[in-house]
Amino acid sequence: MRILFIADPLEHFKIYKDTTFAMMEEAHRRGHAISFAEAHQLSVEGERILVDAHDLAITDERPNWYKLGQVQRQPLSGFSAVVMRKDPPFDMEYLYASQLFTLAEAHGVKVFTSGQALRDFNEKLAILNFPELISPTLISSEAHRLRAFVKQHQDVILKPLDSMGGDSIFRVRPDDVNLSVIIENITLRGKRTIMAQRFIPEIRDGDKRILVIDGVPVEHCLARIPAAGETRGNLAAGGRGEARPLSARDRQIAETVGPELKKRGILLAGLDVIGNYLTEVNVTSPTCFREIMEQTGVNVAGLYIDALERHCQH
Repeated sequence: MRILFIADPLEHFKIYKDTTFAMMEEAHRRGHAISFAEAHQLSVEGERILVDAHDLAITDERPNWYKLGQVQRQPLSGFSAVVMRKDPPFDMEYLYASQLFTLAEAHGVKVFTSGQALRDFNEKLAILNFPELISPTLISSEAHRLRAFVKQHQDVILKPLDSMGGDSIFRVRPDDVNLSVIIENITLRGKRTIMAQRFIPEIRDGDKRILVIDGVPVEHCLARIPAAGETRGNLAAGGRGEARPLSARDRQIAETVGPELKKRGILLAGLDVIGNYLTEVNVTSPTCFREIMEQTGVNVAGLYIDALERHCQH
């Protein structure tokens, strides 16, 4: 197979924990040819969707873990699989890339995750497809509605719809002297829609990342436990990752969401679960492969490449 990874610059990878690197390493181990490009290197000429891509060789050297060949402009149709692993935010450039993927898919290119699914499955809003699994939630840009929600539920999380890694997440209460200014800032004075969720105190036990590959949950999740004095469990916000077997409720949530993910062409998703509640469905560039692999011995990257190989044989 020829696999094209579209991701952020390679020099920014922290390979000791990077999921995209784990995928690349496993694909390399199996003898697949790997190429790399950034999203801005996609283009269209006539009816051809093209990419300026480098051949990528994985080395055993550290920190110089890769070697890039000369850039070559080539059709996306020349690859067995295109794996989109660019990190959010899901801005207009991300949207344009997803639209180019949809054009390419119409010509038979296999893109993971599909352009349509990337557009349809916003990582925050996707939970609204599963109302029975979520805590009380409000989506709004209006300050008076958000303040009323905070007053009703007393302890609330506010977060934007397009960020990652715990960025710009606020925990607020009705008596917070900064409540109005927080709402003003996070909504850009009513111009940006956000999510409000009732605070789930079980965050102290960890914000669990459940990986779902081709509709099937990985047997272990990663509980991301907040640092002292923190509300957020995200590893990027200083949380500590602890691999655990799925609980009965974890499995119930994953088995409810999994078939819908598979139907929509989402090969990999990261479900975020706090306590008994689904809080996010991450589809752009889900992480935590490396932590689960190192703590449990389960080859999560192998499960992913297995799925990729199956889909490329069809």
